[in-house]
Amino acid sequence: MQLLLLSSSRANNSEYLAPYMPWLQTHLTGCTELLFIPYAGVTISYDAYVTQVATALAPLKVKVSGLHQYAKPQQAIKDAQAIAVGGGNTFKLLNELYQKDILQLIAERVTSGTPYIGWSAGANIAGSTICTTNDMPIIAPPSFDGLKLLPLQLNPHYIDMKAEGFHGEARDMRLAEFMTLQPKSPIIALPEGSALKRQGQQLTLLGRDGGYLFVGGDKTALLPDTDLSAFI
Repeated sequence: MQLLLLSSSRANNSEYLAPYMPWLQTHLTGCTELLFIPYAGVTISYDAYVTQVATALAPLKVKVSGLHQYAKPQQAIKDAQAIAVGGGNTFKLLNELYQKDILQLIAERVTSGTPYIGWSAGANIAGSTICTTNDMPIIAPPSFDGLKLLPLQLNPHYIDMKAEGFHGEARDMRLAEFMTLQPKSPIIALPEGSALKRQGQQLTLLGRDGGYLFVGGDKTALLPDTDLSAFI
């Protein structure tokens, strides 16, 4: 299995996907075509979303096509050299995958070796469920179950802060709520600029800022390049 799960499409004030180009290039070695799934997009058209991704990846010499452009999406997934899923709204993304009956097919293709890249919502669905997403449930998918490519939860765009004078729940408080109900389910929180890479049975945290592990009510800081293979 080959996974590259990015916390975000940008880091700080970077251009789109620019901070991750070395990782993307390595991950797509040998691929000349990439099938992009734009279903998380809500305020951007699917065509515009594909163009945005294709422009960002132009230096890699990879042809990017959008799944929505195919009359038979299941066949497109079966034929894909590599699959990428972008960010947006995780609930909308997952709902579309269920409605088109392609969630399990994507999981099967990736499990059999097709490289998978996901950022933000596209990373979130790679875990067991989307129950630790940051998004509003603007639509109700049939289930919160994700691709289950990793037997854990993901929290992209993680930020460890609470603004002064703000009385809503901070991210740690939201994750604490999940842990209260699911104390045995680990959560990997990914600050922007970080990623998880799975190569077979090897799972590694990428990015200079590291990340965090939440499980059983505890929070543990993770250093860059931490080996997380024990969680798969």
